[in-house]
Amino acid sequence: MSGKNACGKPSFALSNVRYAGQAQGKSPRQDSATTNNRILVNQYETMNNTSTTGRRQYALPIAVMFLLFFSIAFVTNFAGSMGVIVKSQFHATNALSQLGTLANFIAYACLGIPAGMLLSRRGYKRTSLLAVVVGFVGVGIQFLSGYVGSFGVYVAGALVAGCSMCMLNTVVNPMLNTLGGGGNRGNQLIQWGGTCSSIGGTLSPVLLGYLIGGSVAEASVADVAPAMMIALGVFALAFVVLMCTPIPEPHLQAAAQTDGARADASPVARRSPFSFRHFTLGAVAIFFYVGVEVGVPNTAQLYMTSAAAEGGLALSPAVAGWVVGLYWFLMMCGRMLGGLLGGRVSSRSMLAFTSALAVVLLLLFMLLPSDAILQLGVGKLSGTAVPMKVMLVSLVGLCTSVMWGAIFNLSTEGLGRHTALASGIFMSLVCGGGILPFVQNWVTDAAGFLVSYLVPLIGLLYLLFYALRGCRKEDNIAQINNN
Repeated sequence: MSGKNACGKPSFALSNVRYAGQAQGKSPRQDSATTNNRILVNQYETMNNTSTTGRRQYALPIAVMFLLFFSIAFVTNFAGSMGVIVKSQFHATNALSQLGTLANFIAYACLGIPAGMLLSRRGYKRTSLLAVVVGFVGVGIQFLSGYVGSFGVYVAGALVAGCSMCMLNTVVNPMLNTLGGGGNRGNQLIQWGGTCSSIGGTLSPVLLGYLIGGSVAEASVADVAPAMMIALGVFALAFVVLMCTPIPEPHLQAAAQTDGARADASPVARRSPFSFRHFTLGAVAIFFYVGVEVGVPNTAQLYMTSAAAEGGLALSPAVAGWVVGLYWFLMMCGRMLGGLLGGRVSSRSMLAFTSALAVVLLLLFMLLPSDAILQLGVGKLSGTAVPMKVMLVSLVGLCTSVMWGAIFNLSTEGLGRHTALASGIFMSLVCGGGILPFVQNWVTDAAGFLVSYLVPLIGLLYLLFYALRGCRKEDNIAQINNN
């Protein structure tokens, strides 16, 4: 039997949960299943209490998570922005100048699942503290590389920093979902965290460009030391606050309660997150999402700057950069809007609407003629003519902005003690951001730019499928969570 708590949200009355075992004439298997159902009810009650008191009790850790979201994007974007510095100081080729970015992707692919296992065994607090320490060391190594003049030291620092970013991403998403009590509130906090991430990702290249100055030829890693010191300060502050703040660990409590429980037929006793259909399909959705998010603007920039003979639009790099920059700016705006609406709009509705809209925008981009012209009215680009279709690419950024939080929220619903490991699996699948753009540009070489957008279109159609049907949980879990 269910009731309502003081805030009007559903809550369980544990006194009405029957747990009499053999006294009620149940078999040992049924009795064990009832035990695990009661454990799931206890976990739901813990999350329910968290959602009603989280704003008051966990305001500080929520703020720290937002700060870490900012740090993740701020430090991650060092890799791309540092490419011009690395190329100048260490006389690296264009390919070698991107080793910092490659190191970040390698860290995600290799450390995602181990980070999830660490989180599931040690909890949010210990894992986040370790991640902050690793991040401090990684940025510190990059800081030192500018003074010792070693390219190898720089790449090593980027790899260590990438490991920290992977661990932090593994922690911050499920922790914000937990602090928000799951559901719409959990998704809302993740959207606000994504907004902080977008701010950090936008400020990083701007700040590094300001610190480099006008002469790229004389730039060195030491020139951007102030930006690295900001990152070091953020990590140090986060460590102190996390050390002094109590953090809820519901998945550890669930794991302790299920020790000794033998109901293999119960959803809570499943061996891994892949035992849950909605998570398995959600993991594939994350892979496609990151590939779409990265592939759409990257290929668009190549399309706009390539010569007409190569199937491109032959636009200036400044115009192409402005269009792609608008894509990332709209992502930030979309995450802010998602943070405002996340408590009122369900994750499923949010993902379904944005996926469908992105499909429409990409189809229009592929089908509209290039001679439909739009005049820009922005600064030095005022009066510049650009095909109207390329602006549709920027609008896709508004759609992709809220997808990560929605997919994560839907995929981890009802996982219980498996949530931590699930987060690690998600982090491993961030590698889709490197694989799908490569596949898309392979299609470009074979069939042209516009045809290549079938790759992200297929990804968006899968996301739409996941929102409409794939995210549905099994009836026995959904029934418990919805009572």
